[in-house]
Amino acid sequence: MRDDWIAISALQHFSYCPRQCALIHQEQVFADNLYTARGNAVHSQVDLPGGEMHLERRVERALPLVCERLGLSGRADVVEFLPGGTPYPVEYKHGPRRAKEHDDVQLVAQALCLEEMTGLSVPLGAIYHASSHRRREVIITPELRRLVATLTEQVRAMLDSGHLPPPANDARCKACSLIDLCQPALLAEPTRVRAALSRLFIPED
Repeated sequence: MRDDWIAISALQHFSYCPRQCALIHQEQVFADNLYTARGNAVHSQVDLPGGEMHLERRVERALPLVCERLGLSGRADVVEFLPGGTPYPVEYKHGPRRAKEHDDVQLVAQALCLEEMTGLSVPLGAIYHASSHRRREVIITPELRRLVATLTEQVRAMLDSGHLPPPANDARCKACSLIDLCQPALLAEPTRVRAALSRLFIPED
């Protein structure tokens, strides 16, 4: 067993924002906001491990996953095993139905784990969007497979370096629960940082 495992969730965080990934998986800090609370409520439906048969499919919830080849580990919200045994991962998200690469990366990483664990090809998966109660099917393409492998090595290199990436300071930050910990607007402007530090260390007369 390798000792440099990367959490599947770290790939999703890194794809969205490398600094967010470092704060969560390197600095071990986290904060909730409205969006994370909604996500937690959605995942509460699938966080309890268990299985059942549904329309000729075996459905497993909260299934642990590993991929020794890439050094990935995590947990699938839901895996449906189709007739014949082919795994079909389903990732739950609270937002409306729309394509997001960072969500697709997380799903494809789960598919790669399932392929290694079962020895079966996983050509498809789905994102279930709770707000619209609709699924968006994702094709596990060669391009997405390569992207997962590349992101895994980038996350591993970042965590090994101990370096905290710079803030994005763009539209992504508004919905991020870590905005107060990250301080993107302040840190993106070095002159404002120097001014803030100077106010903290005003010499006495």
